[in-house]
Amino acid sequence: MISTFTQDSDSLGTNVLAVALIGREASFRKSIAGALAGSQANVTLEFVDYPGLDDLQDLLNAECDVIIIELDSNPEHALDLVEAICSNSVATVMVYSAQADPELLVRCMRAGAREFLNAPIVPGTIAEALVRASVRRPAARSKKTGGKLIVFTSAKGGSGVTTVASNFALTLARESGSSTVLIDLDLPLGNVAIDLGITAQFSTVNAIESYERMDVNLLQTLLTKHSSGLFVLAAPDRYTSVTASEQAIEKLLSVARQEFDYVVVDAGSSVGSSCKALFKGASVVYLITQVSISGLRNSNRVISEFFSSGGPQLEIVLNRFLPRSLGIDEENITKALTRPVQWKIPSDYLSARRAQNTATPLAMEDSPISQVIRQMARTACGLPPTPEKKKKFGIFG
Repeated sequence: MISTFTQDSDSLGTNVLAVALIGREASFRKSIAGALAGSQANVTLEFVDYPGLDDLQDLLNAECDVIIIELDSNPEHALDLVEAICSNSVATVMVYSAQADPELLVRCMRAGAREFLNAPIVPGTIAEALVRASVRRPAARSKKTGGKLIVFTSAKGGSGVTTVASNFALTLARESGSSTVLIDLDLPLGNVAIDLGITAQFSTVNAIESYERMDVNLLQTLLTKHSSGLFVLAAPDRYTSVTASEQAIEKLLSVARQEFDYVVVDAGSSVGSSCKALFKGASVVYLITQVSISGLRNSNRVISEFFSSGGPQLEIVLNRFLPRSLGIDEENITKALTRPVQWKIPSDYLSARRAQNTATPLAMEDSPISQVIRQMARTACGLPPTPEKKKKFGIFG
C-alpha cells in the first residue's frame, strides 16, 4: 500500500509539538488541522491513506510527538497501526472516530492509544489533549513520588470493607483537601461504584490488562470523578474474570502514587498472594473485622501471616460493633487478635441501609458511623481529631 507523504519544511521550536495525521477521510485531516491552528503544535507529516505495517519506518524516523489516526475507514488496520506504533515509538498516539463506540475505545486503549477524539473536534478538546501529550515527552516529564498508600482489607466476606473504604476515601479527600483516588481491587465483584452512586465507563480490569503501558495519563482516562472531588477506579459492572498479578498491581499503584497524594485501596476479603504487593508499599493497612468467632479467628491468621514480623502499620477496625456482642469482651478480643483494636465503628443499621438504598455515601451525612470514619480520615492525614459533640440537656434532663 502506497501512502502520499508530505512534510512541513518549517523548523519547530522545542516547545512546539510535531504532529502526524493518518487517515483516508479528508474531512478528518481538515478538522484536525483547523483545530490545531494557533496551538503549540504543527502538522509535519500527513498520510492520506493507511501505511502498511512494513512501511512505518519513515513515520518512526520522523520522531513525531503526536500521531493522530482516523479509525472509521478501516478500524482493524488502524488498530494494528496503533499497536505497532506504540510498540516502537514514544509518541502519544491519539485516535479519531465520528462514532462513540465504547468497545472500540477499549480496544484502542489496549493497543496503546492515549487519547480518544470524537466528532466534532473543537480547539479546546485538542488543546487539552496536547497539554497531556507535552507532559509525556521524555524531556518534559517530572514524576511525582511519595503518595501515601492506604489499604482496606478483611479476612472474612461480609465485614463491610467496601462501605468503610469508600466512605473513608471520600472523607479523606474532603478533610485533607489533597488529591485522593480510590481503587477497587475487590475483583471481580467490587461494589465501590454502587456505594458512591457513580457509573464508570472504565474499570480496574482495564488498568490491569494494560499495566505494561500504564502511566499517569492512561490512568487518568480510566478514572471517574465523584461530585466530592474523589477520583475512583471502579470494579467492572459485570462479572469479568481477571488475574491480577503482583507486577500489574505494583505498576498500577506506583503510577497512582505519582499522581495522587492519597491512594486508597479496597482489597476486599480475598487475602492472597497479591496482598503482598499491596501491603509492601502501604503506609497503613486497615484490617476490618467483626466480633464473631470466625471473624476474629480469620483475622488472627492474617495478622500472623502478614504482620507478625514488621511490615506496614496495621490498624484493626471493629465494624458493626455492639458492646458485649456474643459475650466476647474487649480483653478476649485483644487476646484473639494478639493486639489492641484501634477503631470501633458502631452498628447503625438504619443509616447503613438508607445509604445503600439511596446510593448516598454515609460520609455525606452526620451519623455515628460517619463520625468515627471522619476521625480515622483526619488521623490518617495528620489532622487532630474533632472534639466529640456534647449532649444538650434541658431542664427536665
